[in-house]
Order: sequence, then C-alpha cells, then structure tokens
Amino acid sequence: MIDSLAPSLRKNDKKAGTLIWIFSFVIFSAIAAMGAIHLKVDIGFDAHIFARINAILNSLVTLLLAAALVAVKLRKLVLHKNLMLTAMVLSILFLISYVCHHLLAGDTKYGGVGAIRYLYFFILTTHIFLAAIIMPFVLFTAYRALIAEFPQHKKLARITWPIWFYVSMTGVLVYLFISPYYH
Repeated sequence: MIDSLAPSLRKNDKKAGTLIWIFSFVIFSAIAAMGAIHLKVDIGFDAHIFARINAILNSLVTLLLAAALVAVKLRKLVLHKNLMLTAMVLSILFLISYVCHHLLAGDTKYGGVGAIRYLYFFILTTHIFLAAIIMPFVLFTAYRALIAEFPQHKKLARITWPIWFYVSMTGVLVYLFISPYYH
C-alpha cells in the first residue's frame, strides 16, 4: 500500500521564500560571527560535552536521512515525512549545541601530522563550505513537500539530500579527528 500525503501548509511562496532566506542568513551570520567570540565563563563542566552531543546528533541525522531515503524508495511517504521532520528537529538541536560548544570551548587546533592532516583539512573544508550553504536547500525542499508540490520537492531533494547527508556524516568524522585534541 502506498502512503499518501496532503499539504501540511498553505502555499505562499513569497512569504516562505522571504522567511527561509532571512532565517538562513541570520543563522549563517551568527555562526560566522561566533568565531570571534569566546565566553570565558565557568560552566561547571567540560564544554566539550557539546561536541560529543553534536557528534551524536549528527550520527542520528545521518541515520535518519538514510532511513528516509529507503522509506521514500519504498513509497512509505508518511514514514519518510516523519523521518525527515525528525532529522530537521535534531538539526536544530545540533545548531543550538554547536553554538554552545563554540562559545564556551573556543577553538581547538588539530594536532595530526602527515597525510592524515591533509585528509582532515579536506574533510573539514568541504564540510564547512557545504554546511554553510545547506540550510536554505533543506528549508526550500521541506517547504515544497509541506505544500504538496512533490515534483518540485523531488527535484530539490536530489540536490539537497546528498549534501545534507555528506554534511552530517562528515560532522561526525570531524569530531572523531579533532576530539583527541580537546583540552
């Protein structure tokens, strides 16, 4: 049996587009500006716990994205929708935890040497670049699904899904590379 989906939102492309671009710009700007800010406060615990939480959230998002791809291929559309919405909620929690980690823990320098160093910086660079651009893609793709414009959703998802999957997967790899250097 094939699941069916009705629109969850009323279509308003102008309002949705404006909100998506504003939200994406504000989040991107806040994260970019955060590099210059480090709060020196005693929080009573190791701030790097947020990095661990980030890795767990990224791992869960990676699994949810993979499961959602399988669900849509099997035409289990309600399951697909629920998995994707859960991935979005976990990504919001990730952003909050990411901000906490960087504000409270500051920067950590990678200490690896040789070929592994080059691999780390390649993964980190591609991760950062794609993470910087993925948010509006995710939001526009979700919007098209929520207003039941499935051909447009599918077209966007073919671009969005692999980038989002790569960003969430490499987020975990970046954590595994850098975590031994947390002090």
